[in-house]
Amino acid sequence: MASQKQNKDRDFSEKGFAAAAGAAEDPTANQAAPDSLAAGDGSAADQVEKLVSEKQDLQNTLVRRQADFENYRKRVERERQQERHRGAEQLIEQVLPVLDAFDLALSGQSGGASPEYRKGFEMIRAQLWNALAKQGLQPIEAVGKPFDPHLHHAIENVPTADKPEGTVIGEMQTGYLFHDRVLRPAMVRVATAPSN
Repeated sequence: MASQKQNKDRDFSEKGFAAAAGAAEDPTANQAAPDSLAAGDGSAADQVEKLVSEKQDLQNTLVRRQADFENYRKRVERERQQERHRGAEQLIEQVLPVLDAFDLALSGQSGGASPEYRKGFEMIRAQLWNALAKQGLQPIEAVGKPFDPHLHHAIENVPTADKPEGTVIGEMQTGYLFHDRVLRPAMVRVATAPSN
């Protein structure tokens, strides 16, 4: 069996060698292919031009699809971020009365409570405020600023000559911004010109 395999291999190699030797001796054997390409040269050029045009169209389509996908990805990420902010905003709106209660309790206590009790209250209020500030909450500065209807809600006009007209002179309730958007306007007293 091994000898039969060797004979087949030898026959195959001899045939291959003979074919290669024949091709080397007859240089005109390979010239038929270029002649046939030359005969169909016009149609080949048309096909090449058509293929190049199709390739360019496909590349343009690919670039547009990639740009569309990138825009879609950015829009989805932006909407996801807005959803997160909306969820946090709703939670913070529910926590703001607790923060107001802490401020009211701390402002109402004078000397009646022990200093340790007051200090504990202040620490709890500070922890709550730090947690909210990390989420993007910030207070609206009102007192001493010009009245801004986008940030302030006027609940009282106070005639006075001490401050320019339209200046916020008192704050009844703190207002807050959440990621630079008004979450709650500040309730304020506004100076007006005194009547003669």
